[in-house]
Amino acid sequence: MAKVIENVAAGRTASKPHDWRKSMSDHVAFALIVYTALQIFLTVHALQDGLPSILPYVTLVLLVAAIIPACRWFERRWRDLPDEAAADIALRPAFRRDILALWLLALGLPPLITALFRLVSPAT
Repeated sequence: MAKVIENVAAGRTASKPHDWRKSMSDHVAFALIVYTALQIFLTVHALQDGLPSILPYVTLVLLVAAIIPACRWFERRWRDLPDEAAADIALRPAFRRDILALWLLALGLPPLITALFRLVSPAT
């Protein structure tokens, strides 16, 4: 116990290997929360601006039909890694690429969906 306290006090910690599977799972969970919150925020504002009330239903269908399966694909791709590959640093570029795609999807789709809905809706 004294050794652990000494290491922590000196700024040294025993770090376990990075697990890409857990990291991807965490990113997927947070991305879904961010996507949903952003979509709700944008949808509420679009409804206040006079867009038709079907917008929430369309965005819900998109969430269930497209976003959730896409997120599950990202997670499944990393979840199925064998234990010996789960901490392989050589997978870092692929992980970064998938994280970038996931977050572009989570942050980019809500504004895109709302903008498209505004374009196709009759002017009010």
